[in-house]
Amino acid sequence: MTELPALEEIEGAEVPLTDGAAAGMVTLVEGVTFCICGRSGDIHGAQQGLFFRDTRFISRFELIVDGQHVEPLATYRPWPYAGTFIARRPPRSANVDSTLLVIRRRYVGNGMREDVTIRNLGRETAGVLLNLEVDSDFAGLFEVKEGTVRVRESIQREVRGNALWLGFRRGGETRAVVVTADPPGTALFGTTASATTGSIGWQLVVHPHQETTVSIQVTVEVDGVEVPPRYRLGEPVEASQPATKLAAWRSVTPSVQTPDERLATLLKKSAEDLGVLRIFDPDHPDRAIVAAGAPWFMAIFGRDSLITSWMVLPLDPSLALGTLQTLAELQGKKVDPLSEEEPGRILHEVRSAMDVDLALGGSNIYYGSVDATPLFVMLLGELRRWGLARQDVDALLPYADRALEWITTYGDKDGDGFVEYQRATDRGLVNQGWKDSADSITFASGIPARPPIALAEVQGYVYAAYLARSHFARELGQRDVAEHWAAKAMELKRRFNEEFWISDRGYYAIALDADKKPVDALASNMGHCLWTGIIDEEKAPSVAAHLLGPDMFTGFGVRTLASSMAAYNPMSYHNGSVWPHDNAIVAAGLMRYGFVAEAQRIALGLIDASAAFGGRLPELFCGFDRSEFAVPIPYPASCSPQAWAAAAPFYLLRTLLRFDPWVPFGQVWCAPAVPSRMVPLRVERLHVAGSTVSVDVTADGATVTGLPDGVELIVQARPPLTASSVPPLDGGA
Repeated sequence: MTELPALEEIEGAEVPLTDGAAAGMVTLVEGVTFCICGRSGDIHGAQQGLFFRDTRFISRFELIVDGQHVEPLATYRPWPYAGTFIARRPPRSANVDSTLLVIRRRYVGNGMREDVTIRNLGRETAGVLLNLEVDSDFAGLFEVKEGTVRVRESIQREVRGNALWLGFRRGGETRAVVVTADPPGTALFGTTASATTGSIGWQLVVHPHQETTVSIQVTVEVDGVEVPPRYRLGEPVEASQPATKLAAWRSVTPSVQTPDERLATLLKKSAEDLGVLRIFDPDHPDRAIVAAGAPWFMAIFGRDSLITSWMVLPLDPSLALGTLQTLAELQGKKVDPLSEEEPGRILHEVRSAMDVDLALGGSNIYYGSVDATPLFVMLLGELRRWGLARQDVDALLPYADRALEWITTYGDKDGDGFVEYQRATDRGLVNQGWKDSADSITFASGIPARPPIALAEVQGYVYAAYLARSHFARELGQRDVAEHWAAKAMELKRRFNEEFWISDRGYYAIALDADKKPVDALASNMGHCLWTGIIDEEKAPSVAAHLLGPDMFTGFGVRTLASSMAAYNPMSYHNGSVWPHDNAIVAAGLMRYGFVAEAQRIALGLIDASAAFGGRLPELFCGFDRSEFAVPIPYPASCSPQAWAAAAPFYLLRTLLRFDPWVPFGQVWCAPAVPSRMVPLRVERLHVAGSTVSVDVTADGATVTGLPDGVELIVQARPPLTASSVPPLDGGA
């Protein structure tokens, strides 16, 4: 008999369903596999299913006990890739309680395994007819997400021994799924008036106060090749690759001790979410990159992966290296208007389903991102600052130079010094920054900006990319190259502060439109400009005041768009919602310019918000004010877990520690500005240049131990504009 874990051992426990109704949905995720189901564990069409590499391999997976669907009692997720669904068989009579407990333990990863336990709580032996109904439509992710699934008449369905086999061919590609069980049941396909459905049935005898378990395995096949299951029948789940991989991840991620239970819970769950969102390249099994988020973005996204990797550098610098290496291999090589590929450009997203004709640009790789390319160069520079192996980083410099070539040619087609975007065809994204909704870039009046559009934060990213390249050249003793890129950075900064600054309002335009007119909406984008250091220091106080003003700050976070703007809608995706990753960047920018209290307010607001989401931060939540609603209001389609939302708490922690290494020049700044409710705070296993560093913060001060040899600790906040100056050849900052 398998023991259920005690309640205090359950991490990420779901709220039990008190009314017995299967309300809401549960998402389990591991790598490029995810499962969406109801609270009973059943999968039944719509947007539910078992997905692998952007294809739905299971569209129906329903458990029938004695001819009836089970009644859910409670659901919990001990790990992001595993769920337990506790239910009962409905009572046989209205006047008699149910005596049959049904426990479904599900594990996803390269397919799925489910162990179904029937426990007899009655006083007489139970004869149980157990039936599993299964089907697949092999729908592509985009069809499922948009509710436009096409009927595939050519799906093959076969009984092979005691197993169900379903397959589909499109052109030269095939997909198949096999459902097997232990003990084997009776497998068959039956046709109803509306569909053909596979089933596996068992006749079970369960004695009083005993239980019996049936294990089911779902194996996927791609182009005739079986994908090795993560969990094999008969083998302990604890020895599976996801379990061992997560255990290894836990052993190297930072350990945080603090009296602030909300912060401790948030960091712990965020680390586990990041662990299961990692994708490993089969050709490079030691190379990881983070998928953007579940359920709809379990794929490589340039911008998301780059920003996530930046935020978790103290947690795992190798993640940034794997991200850069993967994106470098896929860097644009030719001009293709449909996919928007251009030489040197870093991709927006990669898709692998058979329905890529429905994807952006009609291709498996779409390049329509204006910010991924400068972010690539920025991250490479930051990786150098953290002291990763020089040889690995230097090998990526040619790709950074190609990215810079894209910035100065294709990114700046009109030669005005600013990087703009305009989609090449109607198959691409209208807006190509991180706020990529079609209605996300508007004037204060609500009128949409007309492309080509130069986003404020993108100029900041380009500025930081120029400086990163200048620092690389300085390290290599290439004075002329260093001065070239430093001069470009200074000129961009000068022109940005002249043309984006709206002096009569005291904030920066969100963008310049096709006529080079400032798009005057008050938005969070300028917080990213603080982050990169492109903002003039004398203008920063006004920017900080606006970001924390009542029309921008909700009490839980900074809105994407101010409530005073005509396009404001707190329930929109980008026009008034609160995004944790956006706020983490804004907080880092505020701290960079010395606005400590303001950065702390944002951090504490997000930490408090996480309590309403089970100790996690979702992709976004609604932008209603905390004075109106005491808890943050969820955004219905928000991804969770989502990569940069999971990374945001670690970046907030780094910001509050004011931990800023520059290993090539032998320096690490650390001057914690930690809110009192978090003290005493101990952070262990921060990874810097191959060493594990610990930071202890008490009411009396802070200590840092474990720094690499030859690295000096500077116990003060790093000057806000240090990065804008090129260090001399003999070192320094």
